[in-house]
Amino acid sequence: MTDVGLQLDQQAGTEVGVSSASVGDYIALLKPRVMSLVVFTSIVGLVLAPGGLHPALAVVAILAIAVGAGASGALNMWYDADIDAVMSRTANRPVPAGRVTPGEALGFGLALSLFSVMTLGLATNWFAGAFLAFTIFFYAVIYTMWLKRWTPQNIVIGGAAGAFPPMVGWAAVTGGVSLESFLLFAMIFVWTPPHFWALALVKSEDYRRAGVPMLPNVAGPAATRRQIVLYSVILAPLGVAPALTGMASPVYGVIAAAAGLAFLWLAWRLLRRSEGKPATKAAWQLFGYSIFYLFGLYAALLADHVIRHLPGAA
Repeated sequence: MTDVGLQLDQQAGTEVGVSSASVGDYIALLKPRVMSLVVFTSIVGLVLAPGGLHPALAVVAILAIAVGAGASGALNMWYDADIDAVMSRTANRPVPAGRVTPGEALGFGLALSLFSVMTLGLATNWFAGAFLAFTIFFYAVIYTMWLKRWTPQNIVIGGAAGAFPPMVGWAAVTGGVSLESFLLFAMIFVWTPPHFWALALVKSEDYRRAGVPMLPNVAGPAATRRQIVLYSVILAPLGVAPALTGMASPVYGVIAAAAGLAFLWLAWRLLRRSEGKPATKAAWQLFGYSIFYLFGLYAALLADHVIRHLPGAA
């Protein structure tokens, strides 16, 4: 084919809205880093739930929850393309960068949503399937389309979407929810605001340009740092709560207490370092540690449960 012919084909493709997306672009639509947290916490919820699933069904359930999380990410990127385009952190995402068309992202997200919900419902139970459908709806509609652009409390209320996966994993086994599964939810729900507000302190200019009312842009950095400390004070004992309710052993409790104190210390240090590079560094350090904290807490819960249920364990 001549160069002229190739150019005409490319122009025709652009006119009809055909993207040049690669497999990697579609993977990016799934938000794989967010998906990894969803998968891990849902595994913990599934394993800790009383009873059990056949291993094959458990794998299918986790995959369905993972696909549902990816569907949420694709729908979020479809709707938020205008915001993503003006933020340095997100400008190279597939839709604002033009590698995936909005219609393709929407269709991809809807197809994955239907597939994940039907698969989970058929493989386990329809309560779990409906719960997954509600989780996708909550993230894509309640958070993305409404809360994110409307209120500085967007990440507080919208954080529920990221906290539901362990409850969905629990429901896949039991067909319902319980106080224990709500505790798994609460740990992520309270963790979400200080985690995202630490990032928002660093990226506040991005959010200002995009018109997203994140707390630092609405209430100011000082108020945001105080809120981070407040949520950290609630989070630290909440992380220990599984050991106090019999859901985990005292060994887990000691690990969670130490991790929570470290979280509190980093939040307090951020509060005291209010300007310039020290403040930015403190915010990044808290943001990075918060990821380690949540993964570590859930890993400790999982390890504690497996060890306590080994053959011959007391």
